[in-house]
Amino acid sequence: MAPVEMLWGLVETATGRNNEYEPVISGTTAALVSVLFTSLYVLPFYLSRRTRPSPTLNRDAPSVIQARIRAVTITVTIATIITFYLLHNKSQLSLGKSLHYLGLWPVSPIAILQPLLLTFVLYTGPLYNDIYLDQTLSPLSNLWSEILTSLSSSIGYRNYIAGPITEELLFRSVILPLHLLSPFADSPKNLVFLTPLYFGIAHVHHFYEFRLSHPDTPLTPALLRTVFQFGYTTIFGWYAAFVYLRTGSLYAVFLIHAFCNYMGLPRLWGKVRMRQPLSKSYKAAQLGPVIRGKDDDEGKPLSADTDEGKKTKSLMDGIDAETLQTTIYYALLLCGVYGFYRYLIPLTDFNELTLVSFGKET
Repeated sequence: MAPVEMLWGLVETATGRNNEYEPVISGTTAALVSVLFTSLYVLPFYLSRRTRPSPTLNRDAPSVIQARIRAVTITVTIATIITFYLLHNKSQLSLGKSLHYLGLWPVSPIAILQPLLLTFVLYTGPLYNDIYLDQTLSPLSNLWSEILTSLSSSIGYRNYIAGPITEELLFRSVILPLHLLSPFADSPKNLVFLTPLYFGIAHVHHFYEFRLSHPDTPLTPALLRTVFQFGYTTIFGWYAAFVYLRTGSLYAVFLIHAFCNYMGLPRLWGKVRMRQPLSKSYKAAQLGPVIRGKDDDEGKPLSADTDEGKKTKSLMDGIDAETLQTTIYYALLLCGVYGFYRYLIPLTDFNELTLVSFGKET
């Protein structure tokens, strides 16, 4: 827990903490109900042949995706109604305050855009790679067209719309208010670092699906992959929980979630280089719509032999273009991490909207 204690120490230094809550439900009740809701989110995937993957039916099949979206929508709707009842009736909160705990009201554009901007800062390096090197987002005028193309597919709709909405509704809009009604509310650290464990655990079932789709993969690499996925989803949950508690905005964490799903994990090792452009007709004929997301495991097809790459190398008077591009990428990656640390508190400072008191800003 030492890294967590150190991280939280930085947060407390910047924000302070002074919380006094009268619990409405016990911590055990909040935990058990959260476990129940998490189970009801995942278990339906395996109770029906329409949602259960098999060696001949992949989780990315459109029929499986559609059936799963229907199942989780029902679960999230029921969980939201129950949580609203606890907030409005058992806790005697006003309608507006109950909706605020659920992250639905009030809607503050600034509270939505500033955390999203903070996330962009964190992804400075990957954005440089995607816009300039990989040219996935270049020209920017084509971005909207690419988004619409992605969302027209079942996988894109799941990765960028249905998945982020249902997951943030359950793991932030439902589970965090449940814990705010319990003694957990006395410690923002517990809310930020413990509640995302439900979110991380909810992704462990991918181990079974991966084994079905990759039967030749040895057990140890498959387990390591699952542990890694649990790790990064939990870390993302820390960030999403922090933003949710600081802004009281479901919309902010939804957009952050969708953006992170699109960008995927940043490259942390290896060289980056200019990608060879592919014509739209070739993409359509050979690749179909390009769908990206958190489950992408393969590297991006790159080439250093493009005309643009050669021109760049010539202009740099013999400096190796690939080395320079890689240096710039990792420099921007580090700058993004520093910028994220530097502006984490200022860009999530909304005292009038916060769901839990972090104390007076210093």
